[in-house]
Amino acid sequence: MVRLDKKAKRLYVLDTNVLLHDPAALYQFEEHEVVIPMTVLEELDKLKNGLREIARTARQVSRTLSDLTNQVTFDEIQQGIPIPRAGGHTLGKLRFLCYPELKPLEHLEDSPDNVLLAETCRLRDERTDASVILVTKDINLRVKATALHVPVEDYLTDRAFSDSDAMPEGVRIYPDAEGGSGPWGQLDVNVEVERVDHHHTFYRLEGRVPSDWHLGMLVSDSENGASFEAIVREMSPSQARLQLLTNYRHKDGVWGVHAHDSRQNFALNLLMDDDIDLVTIAGSAGTGKTYMTLAAAFQQTLDAKRFERIVFTRAPISMSEDIGFLPGTEEEKMSPWMGAFHDNMDNLLRDEHDGSTSWSQDATRSLIGSRVQIRAPGFMRGRTLNDTFLIIDEAQNFTPKQLKALLTRAGRNTKIVCLGNVGQIDTPYLTANTCGMAAVVERFSNWAHAGHVTLRSVERSRLALAGEELL
Repeated sequence: MVRLDKKAKRLYVLDTNVLLHDPAALYQFEEHEVVIPMTVLEELDKLKNGLREIARTARQVSRTLSDLTNQVTFDEIQQGIPIPRAGGHTLGKLRFLCYPELKPLEHLEDSPDNVLLAETCRLRDERTDASVILVTKDINLRVKATALHVPVEDYLTDRAFSDSDAMPEGVRIYPDAEGGSGPWGQLDVNVEVERVDHHHTFYRLEGRVPSDWHLGMLVSDSENGASFEAIVREMSPSQARLQLLTNYRHKDGVWGVHAHDSRQNFALNLLMDDDIDLVTIAGSAGTGKTYMTLAAAFQQTLDAKRFERIVFTRAPISMSEDIGFLPGTEEEKMSPWMGAFHDNMDNLLRDEHDGSTSWSQDATRSLIGSRVQIRAPGFMRGRTLNDTFLIIDEAQNFTPKQLKALLTRAGRNTKIVCLGNVGQIDTPYLTANTCGMAAVVERFSNWAHAGHVTLRSVERSRLALAGEELL
């Protein structure tokens, strides 16, 4: 990115993809001026028709611009439209950029991106009193702007985490290096043990609680073979209350599924916890995200009768060429995207002794089919899901706005589980810092009824493990 002698006054020229990515981007530049070229308005006009999400967003941006220009005169538009803030304050101004006779960039075709660059270059030459900066999510356009010595930036306001940070893992490990004292030898706290109803054990801590702790976090003394595993239920700078976790490594596990390490045990605890309404599980391919989630869903739906149904949805985005329109009902259209669901069902219903599966039996298929619904995310708007275990797979391919639309479907007695891997994002303009899953993890990190964990150990095979490490 190129940044030339930045002056106190800045003019931010917004590309179309910035407004489509965040319709509220106009309000994110504080006291500086926001400039929207006519090229951007023309692209918004072309995109506004249709029922796709991009068309809805384009119409939303157009309505915002209409509201801002509705009651202002032509002279006020020329001088800049004040952008209102909360509380009636105004800081920056909105300007529209129109050059009837624009000199195109030499040796470059007349594409919208190149016209936008030409407009930015002319504005930069005219406004020597300010820094003119192009803001775009398009990587290629940023490269072009850099080559033309035009100051350019990515739109980073909606990042859940900074570039130097990774998504929190939801886990804090204190290796047992103090002769069996667990994490207490490494923390400056006093510990009191409290047992409630002979089923739950709590640890009350008083003292200097680590600043990187948050609600719903795992505190353990080892990744494997841990002797202490607890979840943070309450906390303040000087106090914390931890609850000891259930050990799902032994006995019956969850629907026959057992944890192999501390993180998987924590994931099963979050999935089975009646007090946790939102669970986010991240991890690379083969770590058991979908497998454990389906096991917990069937345990609580078919056995415990806590939920009436399971709803499974995911972003219908392929990793290569699209196969086109699909015939059939909504579930039949979603079937090609549900391979992970059917593969895990085969494994969950497989007999460990002879390797056979009851998935093909009519009675089993009828029972599962009556409780499981496969739904496309595009048809979830307006619904209220009561008594539902909702699984959102491939959550990293949703925008924060799309995941918000799904999370707000939750009604009475509904649990939502978001699964994903921020290293496998197939949606344009989304990154590990700006995708919907990152936003959900960051915003719900201090909510008492949410939990997050990042899984590490690959459970598929030695080939899958080698592929994850070597490729």
